[in-house]
Amino acid sequence: MIDIKNISDEEAKKQLEYLAKEIEKADIAYYQNDEPYLDDASYDKLRRLNDALEAKFPHLIRSDSPSKRVGAMVKSEFKKVELSVPMLSLADIFSKEELQDFILGIKRFLNSSADITFTSEPKMDGLSFSALYTDGIFTRGSTRGDGKTGEDITENLKAISGFPLYIDKDVPHIFEVRGEVFMSKQDFFNLNQKNEEEHKKTFANPRNAAAGSLRQLDARITKERRLSFLVYTWGEVSDIRWKSQEEFLDYVRGLGFPVNPYNKVCHNDKELMDSFENLMETRADLPYDIDGIVYKVNDLELQKRLGFLTRTPRWAIAHKFPAEQAITRLNNIRIQVGRTGALTPVADLEPINVGGVLVSHATLHNEDEIKRKDIRIGDMVIVQRAGDVIPQIVSVLKDKRTDALLEFQFPTICPECGAHAIREEDEAVRRCTGGLSCPAQAVERLKHFVSREAFNIEGLGDKVIEDFYKEGFIKTPYDIFTLEERDAPADLFSAAHSLNLEKREGWGPKSVRKLFDAINKSKTVSLQKFIYALGIRQVGVATSYLIAKHYHTFGAFMDAMVSQDLQLLVSIDGIGPAMAQDIVEFFKEKHNIDVINKLLGVITIENFEDITNTSSEIFGKTIVFTGTLTTLTRNEAKSKALAFGAKVSGSVSAHTDYVVAGENAGSKLAKAQELGVKIISESEFNQLTLS
Repeated sequence: MIDIKNISDEEAKKQLEYLAKEIEKADIAYYQNDEPYLDDASYDKLRRLNDALEAKFPHLIRSDSPSKRVGAMVKSEFKKVELSVPMLSLADIFSKEELQDFILGIKRFLNSSADITFTSEPKMDGLSFSALYTDGIFTRGSTRGDGKTGEDITENLKAISGFPLYIDKDVPHIFEVRGEVFMSKQDFFNLNQKNEEEHKKTFANPRNAAAGSLRQLDARITKERRLSFLVYTWGEVSDIRWKSQEEFLDYVRGLGFPVNPYNKVCHNDKELMDSFENLMETRADLPYDIDGIVYKVNDLELQKRLGFLTRTPRWAIAHKFPAEQAITRLNNIRIQVGRTGALTPVADLEPINVGGVLVSHATLHNEDEIKRKDIRIGDMVIVQRAGDVIPQIVSVLKDKRTDALLEFQFPTICPECGAHAIREEDEAVRRCTGGLSCPAQAVERLKHFVSREAFNIEGLGDKVIEDFYKEGFIKTPYDIFTLEERDAPADLFSAAHSLNLEKREGWGPKSVRKLFDAINKSKTVSLQKFIYALGIRQVGVATSYLIAKHYHTFGAFMDAMVSQDLQLLVSIDGIGPAMAQDIVEFFKEKHNIDVINKLLGVITIENFEDITNTSSEIFGKTIVFTGTLTTLTRNEAKSKALAFGAKVSGSVSAHTDYVVAGENAGSKLAKAQELGVKIISESEFNQLTLS
């Protein structure tokens, strides 16, 4: 954390240079590429730090200062549009105290103590647009761009359903309206689902989806996407016929333009805060995404007197919602059964934007957590998502609860197979006793078995595994390796029972051959991958590697486990007594031994060969991964680090040597910066682990 009060000129100069570059990079990612890598809170912190430093050191303000620009330069692929009236951004506030300071500042500037009327308008989370009408005919559309020069999106706006191409009422000769193009939550979910099915890119939130859809060089793509728009202000107008913001909104509504129905007129800070709090509580029920409220001085004459600062109006401000928390409704508590039989409660939420991601589910951890927080279906809850942490429910707004909401009763019967779900005395988790007879566990165990870090069988994705399990083609891992034999039997008697995969919908000779080739290729597997594929509780990629490294052959490992020899297992750095007990318990189960023995008849397990690169820069170093990696899965990255002799940790400390920061890195990155730990990118990590 920078100490603004005691910072030197030289250090301030360095910080301002760093901030200018970082904010420009973030602006390009957000405005040009529609792929922000910083959440709103992190971006706002950079902006506020820059403003604070410039306020203390005005002589150090740079020519490329973020305070002198809005957004980012237009992409070269788009035709440029010069805006006669700049499209400025708004300053942000985050608290009631800052709102009061904003109002007092206005009164001081006007030298008046009289109450001032404001409008309170939901801050849409989409892409700003300008639409110019000449004699009522739509002639030009533009994005905000850098505030003075935007991108020509005329044809794209025309492609939006319901966008007025002409106004059949009396309007000024030059009439420019401005507003926001956005995508509803439902249309966002539909688009992502369609893209997933077609193996295309999915979007993190409706804002990214709307921006990416509107800023298409081919307007036909824009037309395919379901976009909406609202109008909230004006630009160049040859004859202004309204005296307040409220009158303008009524005027454009009368012309047929949509305006936000939640706009309000407020007469003091209490009414403004009431508007903010009410909207924060009800935003989950809105069909679109908002990230705060915009307050504007209502009277046009007062707006003119107040004027503008460098890049923001003095008469308007944006009150942002907390970036990492939001209020929404808990619609249901769903019990998921994992591959180890654990019954995990999941909260189904009314979708809400938290930290730049539209969240519709959150973890509830276990039944104790539900009881401790007294969480009930139908409650209004505070949801939190910080950095790369899974969304979770922080607390319940019990004052919003009705008497009709009943305490949640955690099931004692597995919802998947009907077997008893028991809870050991020293555990917080309740588990199904159905084992491989439980469909949920069987399917999840099969998915795990063929996953990228295990047998890595291309063509056996989650949907195929589910379909094949349902059809009875694959019930155990062994069945995978007999698929080809059962698909093309050698004798006529067996042919009647052939799977005949190529006749199934979505399959053909080529895809079936490709699947069988992938299965055959996977029949030789490394020791660590095989151990990981077994799905032993608590045994992940890193632990599988450690076990393989110490036992060298699967036979030696299995013999030790069947004889319950814990001594060597516990002596391995990274394996504690509880994990060791889970491993031994796995080999106590007869059905697990049966599955393994059948597999040993159709696969080859390679003995472990220690190929650790001792000359690598990361040999013996401790590495922490954070954020989303784009070229590797998290497990692949861990395996890669281990293969080069590094240690992988889940938390950052003074003993950490490297933090590999992916996209949307959160608290671990901040901790590394605080401790001065070396931070490297994913590409730099890949360079360090080149074989």
